[in-house]
Amino acid sequence: MSWHGHLDLHYQRQGHRTTALDRHDGPLRVLQRLYPEGDAICHHVLVHPPGGLVGGDTLELAARLDTGTHALITTPGATRYYRSAGGEATQFVHATLADNARLEWLPLESIAYPACQAVNRMRFDLAPSAQMMGWDIVALGLPAAGQEFDGPSAAPGHFTQEIELPGVWLERGTIRSQDSLLLDSPVGWAGNRVMATLWLAAGSAVERPLAHALLEASRELVVQSPLASTGGCTQPHDQVLVVRVLADRVEPAMALLTRIWASWRTLAWGVPACPPRVWRT
Repeated sequence: MSWHGHLDLHYQRQGHRTTALDRHDGPLRVLQRLYPEGDAICHHVLVHPPGGLVGGDTLELAARLDTGTHALITTPGATRYYRSAGGEATQFVHATLADNARLEWLPLESIAYPACQAVNRMRFDLAPSAQMMGWDIVALGLPAAGQEFDGPSAAPGHFTQEIELPGVWLERGTIRSQDSLLLDSPVGWAGNRVMATLWLAAGSAVERPLAHALLEASRELVVQSPLASTGGCTQPHDQVLVVRVLADRVEPAMALLTRIWASWRTLAWGVPACPPRVWRT
């Protein structure tokens, strides 16, 4: 039986506090609101009790952030796309930010199991003075457990990824398990099986001095990391900055993105980093 989970989150401002209303249908929900940084920033942890998606499953998250709200959304563990016997497993995230709203979309990694048929779509609509930071980390297979996404015993599978800020930035690509040219070429994944992306986006142009400071800070952290040869930062549009890194394991990629996120948070928003507790468990 396929699962269809839907979760609506509505963040509102009450005085100095960001509050949230949630409504769920099916196996997707959030834990209680957390305020480790004070009332202004609401932390939410998404929970999916079945633990993963198989062919035919669909998870949908709709988040609406009212003026002046600030939400950080994460997960307690990886999103797992399991082997499919037919049909795609789909996750769709759509967030709408009003003016002066801030969103941090920081889930833990997605794991594409051998022979999965998966689609991961994200769309973020930002008002002119809204801003967000987000990341996405994709791990192909479980090499440490001998489950290669593209190994000789693996049935064909694919993982489609889409990140969209309408009219500003659109990335869409499909990774097929049998595409050795993409996965193993030095101009592709170069034999790595983890790709991590971090971005900062604004509803209007990021001021040049700030954009320069963010780029310099991220590039310095990339150079200092073990992933210096497979990471980089760029500004493809005056409203978006993007960090990309390839790795052979999730942990070093996550560590690098966390350091850059902490740096960007301070530079762009004047807010010190407050990593969610679930990242440390």
